[in-house]
Amino acid sequence: MPKPLLPVANRPIMEHVLRLLKRHGLNETVVTVQFLASLVKNYFGDGEELGMELTYANEEKPLGTAGSVKNAEEALKDDAFLVISGDALTDFDLTELINFHKEKGALVTVCLTRVPNPLEFGITIVDEEGKVERFLEKPTWGQVFSDTVNTGIYVMEPEVFDYVEPDVPVDWSGDVFPQLMKEGKPIYGYIAEGYWEDVGTHESYVKAQADVLEGKVDVDVDGFEISPGVWVAEGAEVHPDAVLRGPVYIGDYAKVEAGSEIREHTVVGSNVVVKSGAFLHKAVVHDNVYVGPHSNLRGCVVGKNTDIMRAARIEDGAVIGDECLIGEESIVQGNVRVYPFKTIEAGAFVNTSVIWESRGQAHLFGARGVSGILNVEITPELAVRLAGAYATTLKKGSTVTTARDHSRGARALKRAVISALQASAIDVRDLENVPLPVARQQTARGSAGGIMIRTTPGVPDSVDIMFFDGNGADLSQGSQRKLDRVFARQEYRRAFPGEIGDLHFPASVFDSYTGSLLRNVDTTGISESGLKVVVDASNGSAGLVLPSLLGKLGVDSLTINPGLDESRPTETADMRRSGMVRLGEIVASSGAAFGVRFDPVGERLSLVDEKGRIIEDDRALLVMLDLVAAERRSGRVALPVTTTRIAEQVAAYHGTQVEWTTTSPDDLTRVGGEEGTIFGGDGKGGFIVPEFSSVYDATAAFVRLIGLVARTQLTLSQIDARIPRAHVLKRDLATPWAVKGLVMRRVVEAAGDRFVDTTDGVRVVETDGRWVMVLPDPAEAVTHLWAEGPDDASAQALLDEWSAVVDSAGR
Repeated sequence: MPKPLLPVANRPIMEHVLRLLKRHGLNETVVTVQFLASLVKNYFGDGEELGMELTYANEEKPLGTAGSVKNAEEALKDDAFLVISGDALTDFDLTELINFHKEKGALVTVCLTRVPNPLEFGITIVDEEGKVERFLEKPTWGQVFSDTVNTGIYVMEPEVFDYVEPDVPVDWSGDVFPQLMKEGKPIYGYIAEGYWEDVGTHESYVKAQADVLEGKVDVDVDGFEISPGVWVAEGAEVHPDAVLRGPVYIGDYAKVEAGSEIREHTVVGSNVVVKSGAFLHKAVVHDNVYVGPHSNLRGCVVGKNTDIMRAARIEDGAVIGDECLIGEESIVQGNVRVYPFKTIEAGAFVNTSVIWESRGQAHLFGARGVSGILNVEITPELAVRLAGAYATTLKKGSTVTTARDHSRGARALKRAVISALQASAIDVRDLENVPLPVARQQTARGSAGGIMIRTTPGVPDSVDIMFFDGNGADLSQGSQRKLDRVFARQEYRRAFPGEIGDLHFPASVFDSYTGSLLRNVDTTGISESGLKVVVDASNGSAGLVLPSLLGKLGVDSLTINPGLDESRPTETADMRRSGMVRLGEIVASSGAAFGVRFDPVGERLSLVDEKGRIIEDDRALLVMLDLVAAERRSGRVALPVTTTRIAEQVAAYHGTQVEWTTTSPDDLTRVGGEEGTIFGGDGKGGFIVPEFSSVYDATAAFVRLIGLVARTQLTLSQIDARIPRAHVLKRDLATPWAVKGLVMRRVVEAAGDRFVDTTDGVRVVETDGRWVMVLPDPAEAVTHLWAEGPDDASAQALLDEWSAVVDSAGR
């Protein structure tokens, strides 16, 4: 970034300088530019917005302080002119300086100021009349004979150009002024009162910010002083429960959430988001930065468009360049420089500057597709590029089904996705707002693939862009890598004008879905059973399917929270828990056989028994397994390897067998779609009903559950009571990317001669049947551990033992 464009109190230094010139009647200005000249020109233009006339003089090669002004001679040759630096912050009285120049009849007047440490500046000695007697550039202490230094501000007469040779590097104080003094020309020094800071170092840059906030320099601050020293610009949104300790500056349209603390000498730029729990002290944050929850910024500078994720820490003196990503819980030590466009991985400890390589690993796909914070990590621009990359992996003229949840963010992003698909010669079937299982089922009806955009479960400000294959299942690892490659290389296919894809909206989507569901899932005995159920639609898209479905089932049902709530596209764990408690109360008081609660996109299902007691998700998996296996008496059950081994006992008791899969949903889906599979589930509310679909589907699981309960004549609490209790515990450990492979090698070595299962990660089985599983996360700098024992204490001991193995490798 050119130094003149560095913002001080959210305005470029050069803008402060131009405003000072205008204040003193100097409206016509020539700007000499060299380094990244286009950025300066693009920002200031012709000066009209400032009420000034700006023209530019380009230096093709470095010409020195005098040579660059000589380069602009054509515009300056008619009258006395003032030379001022665009990267020094000052409030000197330029009118007084010009008057002094005229009174003395000087050829050149040098503006001087007194500084405590003159080593970095040119020292100037003047006599009683103000005439310059001596110059000395950047002296040693042995040469210091004054504290008056040259500020680089001059008033000059046009004749001075006679002493500057064109097109060669020439300096004022090193070349021109000594020559003028030798010839006895009138060079005067004016000692100015006021503020002057040459912003040439990190320290002086941070100091300049503090000085503006403290009122030590007379410049215009854009905004309102809402309390002493607390400046807030137009459109900024500061929550009343945020702590602001002045002097601080909050830029226009910034958002500061409750629970954050912004302390003295902090400058927050335009459109910056400061999340709850963040702490900023003496930090300079440029525009469009995301400061994640519980992050900690002290005495640092953060460049524009950078994302600082949850609980990251940036220490005093560190500088982060533009468009960087600082991962969760990472630490950037003091005085470290992170150059632009770099990624610091989650959990990293950075104590040396990051100049060439990224300290991180950017993974496009996570467990839920491509996920991130809306308008921070997942933007409309990213959605367009992703959709273009996905389209490029398909044949021209293919059809892609698109869908979304009921949030505004998903609606906006889906429009961007549709445009990109059509522009890449793909026809689009848009389902608009439908439950996730409906989107999958409709994708499987003649589409080459699908894209669903939803709010990340439990994280209201994040979204997931989910990609499906032609069967409506999540993309396989191979297809993800193919899309990843196209995206990384930006090798997008574009359609010729006659190939732009069509867009159409299929009719009767819900009727088609429910009709197919009721044809494929056994509903015998439901209408005769007289069962009463309570259904909580969670104000989500599942409520769009339920009315016609419940009517056709012929079941006595009470539906709660059926309407769509745009402001609640997902629910936090606490919201879900309180919803389940309320559902339990209604079930118990109404005498219902059981209650079910859908997640907002109709993918996952939670259960309450006839007594109103919540059946936890991992327990609900065993209850459903017991019901299905008892009725079928043969076949295969698909479960991830992290499931309790009690599932094996339940399945075997009824003559069925478990096929263990990896923790990846697409692997569970693959087994769920194979012949002979009768059931699948993940222990988190996701159930597969293979006779209808091979993907998680809460509505299909609900229909199947009603049929099973109606035919078995047992209550859910009776079924739950006959299944042994499981004791599976989980723990997550931060693990830098660089040591993940080492961690897994150490785990295998530590296993010794114990049985090792490598279906997914490494599962080590003790001789007494206890087991622990270690699995590196594919998208984050984290290692997951699960352990099961006969009781919680033994599972906890296993977790502690193997956590120590993982930690020792990570150090």
